[in-house]
Amino acid sequence: MVSTPPIQWYPGHIAKAERALLDQLKRVDLVFEVRDARIPLASRHPKVLHWIGEKPRILVLNRMDLISAAARDHWREYFKAIGETPFFTNAQAGKGLQNVMQASQAAGKQLNQRRRDRGMLPRPVRAVVIGFPNVGKSALINRLLKRRIVESARRPGVTRQLRWVRVSQELELLDAPGVLPAKLTDQSAAYRLAMCDDIGQAAYDNQRVCAQLIEQLQQIEAYNEVVTHYVPCHVLASRYDLALTDQSGDEYLAELAQLNHRGDVERTAQQVLNDFRKGMLGAIALETPPENSTI
Repeated sequence: MVSTPPIQWYPGHIAKAERALLDQLKRVDLVFEVRDARIPLASRHPKVLHWIGEKPRILVLNRMDLISAAARDHWREYFKAIGETPFFTNAQAGKGLQNVMQASQAAGKQLNQRRRDRGMLPRPVRAVVIGFPNVGKSALINRLLKRRIVESARRPGVTRQLRWVRVSQELELLDAPGVLPAKLTDQSAAYRLAMCDDIGQAAYDNQRVCAQLIEQLQQIEAYNEVVTHYVPCHVLASRYDLALTDQSGDEYLAELAQLNHRGDVERTAQQVLNDFRKGMLGAIALETPPENSTI
């Protein structure tokens, strides 16, 4: 494969939102950090821990429906080993939200107990939802509210302004736009963000990203001999009736375009990416837990 062009995306509304978010964080008691369960490492913002300091944080891995139960178990073990407790959710369907609420209520009780100990009255916990674009932050808030109050869609950049919403008498949430590093230095991670539609489409070329996705699936299928169920066996052949052998991603994509779309590679790339993003290829985790690593 030829060298891939770099992916960079830092539109003005994200830069503005980040400045506003940093100002609001002074008023926040609790942080919900939302990541994409398919790419828990690539969808981690490197500055979140620095931004929040000692504030309690609840790690939410959304889109759990798009990875297998085995992958969830492996990631849960990994995070447990480094002192983290991940909460897997499917915010669109409302799954896993009860555990998230219980964790936030426990954090709220600790907060207000500290206030009482200092002779202060209890108050609602102020929380913020932080994460990359399109990882499901607004869908999560709507489910916690049990009503649609913030706009939510499966595309980056829908939320552009910060907004406080009252969840209950005990919890207030700040819905914040997706935040990204100003420069994506890890281009392998940047391409995984593009594969999962967690970055603006203006940042990348569909054909290049699709070719990279095909090669990533090829690599993870091989890895399945060690850790099973990250990618369904023969995932592309099962969907498109075209076996993936030892050809490059570009070569497979071109062959698939000839087979299905009269050689239209762009249309084919869009189809494969959309099928992956919607779960039509099956439950696929694009990342496996690193060994002996910390986040």
